Amino acid sequence: MGENAELQTEELEVLKSIYEGDELYSSPNDTKHLYKFGEDTTSRSFILEIFWGPNYPSELPGVNLDSFYNKHVLSAVKEGIIKAVKDEADQFLGMSMTYSLFEWVKESLDTLLESQPESLFEVCDEVEKLSVKDSSEEPDEGRQKSKKEQLTKGQKRAMWKKGGLNEDDRQRGWNWVDVVKHLHQTGGGEQMDD
Repeated sequence: MGENAELQTEELEVLKSIYEGDELYSSPNDTKHLYKFGEDTTSRSFILEIFWGPNYPSELPGVNLDSFYNKHVLSAVKEGIIKAVKDEADQFLGMSMTYSLFEWVKESLDTLLESQPESLFEVCDEVEKLSVKDSSEEPDEGRQKSKKEQLTKGQKRAMWKKGGLNEDDRQRGWNWVDVVKHLHQTGGGEQMDD
């Protein structure tokens, strides 16, 4: 076991003991660690993912904000957070740094999110690609009426002879077997001699 692997195992145990019971921290596997910053229902919250490479802590960990939860965070803010976390991680190179990075982000949360608006009205990133069509100009091609299956008189008559178009229309016992007729056709089994 190499020195980096030993440091990773040691840091993993420390992180589990520190964040035990903390709902904001999660670790899907031994090399991926997520922490949620900010309040749930605000636009100034995000999940920071730090993942370790095979040579961590000798090399910088990966920093990611691509979680679905972060869809409301502006891309410029995401880039700023990632750059700031990587710059902070440079000073810890060669040491365990995941806890230190999470704590630094907690302390610097307001400065990292200063360009993130309090509330977002942006629905789509690329609004210029959207187009509005007036329904009076062009017929709706997307909405086509679904056709019902049309039966001929002969098909309808055959269905009624069977007992109706729907099973709900049929009388109770429409598919029961006539016992006497069935026994007459099959022979009824062996006859007993007295």
